[in-house]
Amino acid sequence: MIARTSLAAVVLALALGAGFTASPAQAERLIVSVSNHRVTVTPNYSGEELVLFGSVEKDASTPATRTSYDLVVTVSGPRADMVTRRKERKLGIWINTDSREFLKVPAYLALFSNRPFDAIASPEVTRRQQLGLNNVLLTQRVGPDYADVVPNDPFRSAFVRLRSQHGLYREETSAVTFLTPTLFRTGIPLPGEVPIGTYNVEIKLFSDGALVTKTDTAFEIVKVGFEQFVANSARNNGFAYGLATAFMALMTGWMASIVFRKD
Repeated sequence: MIARTSLAAVVLALALGAGFTASPAQAERLIVSVSNHRVTVTPNYSGEELVLFGSVEKDASTPATRTSYDLVVTVSGPRADMVTRRKERKLGIWINTDSREFLKVPAYLALFSNRPFDAIASPEVTRRQQLGLNNVLLTQRVGPDYADVVPNDPFRSAFVRLRSQHGLYREETSAVTFLTPTLFRTGIPLPGEVPIGTYNVEIKLFSDGALVTKTDTAFEIVKVGFEQFVANSARNNGFAYGLATAFMALMTGWMASIVFRKD
């Protein structure tokens, strides 16, 4: 009985030891910051570029053989439901023939890295960690179901292409620069029509194809001045805003009729 108990204890100890070996403790941490945590949008706003910079902090448990890293930065803006429509020309007229609704997808999405995603990790890891626009989850309503279809789906491809044309979706695999083996920076370009809201920034550190650690930060984009007043009025007092807009349109038409009236 004693021998059996001792054998069981040894097996348990080996199993626990194997478990600890398979899941090493994190030996690095990321310290990051953004050049501006509050971006203000005025009537003449035409876009700008923020700078994300940071460092990799090592400790005594960092393996001595770990000397190089890869970094992937994902910036996602406020989420909203969006629709992509397919147009076809029938009898000389372009009409909508089909559509696909994307549910709670980022209005702005950018992925930056120091080298191509497929050089950073295996296809399985890139899919699981959503590295690259092709691997980012974009949930669609497909009939009564919800799914994220393959990247070459025509609706998904059109959606990403149209957002990319406006600078709202992008990926750049050479945007992250390591200034030293542990210091890095990258730019975050914001187009003039950047959506208002909170932007989440997720930073993932890889080494030898495996995720080492990750962290996140955020910044917000807000409207100021008259644009902020208009936006708040439209959001908080929709009916009054609609009446005021209609009244201003009528007054503008009336004034134009007086100015350009022929006697």
